[in-house]
Amino acid sequence: MKDIAVKLGISTVTVSKALNDKDGVSIELKNKIKKLADEMGYRYNMLAKSMRDGCSYNMGVIVAEHFMGDQSFYLNFFKHISVQLEKHSYCGILQILSQQDEENLFLPKLYYERKVDGLIILGQVSKPYIEALQNIDIPIVFLDFYDENSKIDSIAVDNFYGAYELTNYLIKNGHKNIGFIGNIYATSSIQDRFLGYYKSLLEHRFKLNDKYVISDRDEHGRYIEIKLPQDMPTAYVCNCDEVARNVINKLKEMGKSVPDDISVVGFDNDMFSTISEPQLTTVEVDVEEMSKTAIKFILGKISNESRKYGRIMVKGRIVYRHSVKNIISE
Repeated sequence: MKDIAVKLGISTVTVSKALNDKDGVSIELKNKIKKLADEMGYRYNMLAKSMRDGCSYNMGVIVAEHFMGDQSFYLNFFKHISVQLEKHSYCGILQILSQQDEENLFLPKLYYERKVDGLIILGQVSKPYIEALQNIDIPIVFLDFYDENSKIDSIAVDNFYGAYELTNYLIKNGHKNIGFIGNIYATSSIQDRFLGYYKSLLEHRFKLNDKYVISDRDEHGRYIEIKLPQDMPTAYVCNCDEVARNVINKLKEMGKSVPDDISVVGFDNDMFSTISEPQLTTVEVDVEEMSKTAIKFILGKISNESRKYGRIMVKGRIVYRHSVKNIISE
């Protein structure tokens, strides 16, 4: 610290505050000090820092088992979380919450074994499990979902407005009979996406057809066969890109072409949006911004256990591709 202080003409106290992300130093100067430390080859001794501060400098990230497919959206999310944690000298530890542990209300081993300073719950868990989590004595944040009755701080994408804009886009392209695919009781995200879709229908005086609201998963979040009606709408709003791709494949099996016969839109802008044929019009989730906000929340709560942030919604944006047909002239 003395070497850095001499080079920059500042005090060692200022250097110490900057390297430990404490108040009293401007962001510009903090970055300058950290950059110089890096250039001079200095690295944190995390074991010594951990012993001194009484912290593990590990962060637990818990994801329910049913979200973890081969190409899981949440694996990509965890990558962004890890990058943000690294900037604060933290290490992210991923733990998969098994269905059995969730049903039996067994809290994460990372918590019981005191291996982490806080927990980020990534993706919806059951109501009873949320109630169990409210009783733990380390900081916790919900990411990519929220619970109305929970006092736990949460960060989620603005699912309502994203689906509302998507449905408006379909209507601007001449679609009046529009379906929704997703189990509206499965997660807060799917429910909000349905409500955004429904609000758009209401604003345009279009009646909701219950036959056009189709479930895609069971009560445990596992995908089920999507049963499309014989009397088809002209477009479907799907709760995520993977489901949208499955719907497109299902339509092809039925001899339907997308978007010539039926338009399909998704949500998330993950890999399924681009490997789908045709590529999907969808809502891009700002995973990086959500990860940054989650880390800000959890570190703030670690430094001050009484700190509360509430619920934050991060806006997405529509990515326009080739899965929607303009039928105004038809």
